[in-house]
Amino acid sequence: MHRGYTCFLAPLLALALSSTFVNAQIDTARRTGGMLVGVQAWTFSRFNVMEAIEKTAAAGAKDIELFPGQQLGPEFPGVGVGPDMGQAAKDALQRQLKKFGVNVTAYGVTGIDKDESKARKLFAWAKSLGIGILNTESTDAIDTMDKMVEEFNIRVGFHDHPKQANPSYRMWDPNYVFELVKNHDKRIGSCADTGHWVRSGVKPIDALRALHGRVVACHLKDLNEFSPEGHDVPFGTGVSDVKAILDELHREGFRGSVSVEYEYNMDASLVEVAQCIGFVRGYCLGHGYN
Repeated sequence: MHRGYTCFLAPLLALALSSTFVNAQIDTARRTGGMLVGVQAWTFSRFNVMEAIEKTAAAGAKDIELFPGQQLGPEFPGVGVGPDMGQAAKDALQRQLKKFGVNVTAYGVTGIDKDESKARKLFAWAKSLGIGILNTESTDAIDTMDKMVEEFNIRVGFHDHPKQANPSYRMWDPNYVFELVKNHDKRIGSCADTGHWVRSGVKPIDALRALHGRVVACHLKDLNEFSPEGHDVPFGTGVSDVKAILDELHREGFRGSVSVEYEYNMDASLVEVAQCIGFVRGYCLGHGYN
């Protein structure tokens, strides 16, 4: 009896192991310096999702981070990206992703509800699209996130906007974010927005070190100056020290998503975005990061 089952199961086991190996090869091929380097769709927020996917591919990226509410396209008027988009819209989204060879690695910045049933709907939708990271600022839901990341194996990154006049806003401070996440599931960490750190007067390299390796995602930017009015420039031409950022992420063994988020010249930024993608790849390959 056991021998018969063994003969029956052996081919299935071999197939499963082979599929796992192939999937691992595909995942490795998508990475640059161990990271998934793509585009935050907000970069192309003047366009619909279908156009943002096409532009992401044209910039030389294989990964995209979608954001809530961006309109899908003319075939689905009024339909934005999110867990309420409906099956037909989701199918159309997946066809567009496949057409241009782009994967959805992350989604945000999104709210995450404290209510487990509502949070589960978001996580289940993300899982169905192969999304591995949800970026948020919903600090009040962190205990619920512990349960969701365990159930779905999806990471959560706490995103930072710039320092504000309202003293109750603390997400810009990496020390606050580290204190927030340090006693929670290690799949919960920071979505490091380097441009917003610069706008807050914080050097990105100092912020990364203050997080002690608890970075799960990055919105990578290089700004022209250290000020609230600073704007995006091609990587390596600004004050953010993108080289030092990449060195530190490599030192920490970072394996998350790096989303180029370019919020300048937004009607015609494709060339600059492609330069940013090329800079990350060139720097990582030039330094033997893998």
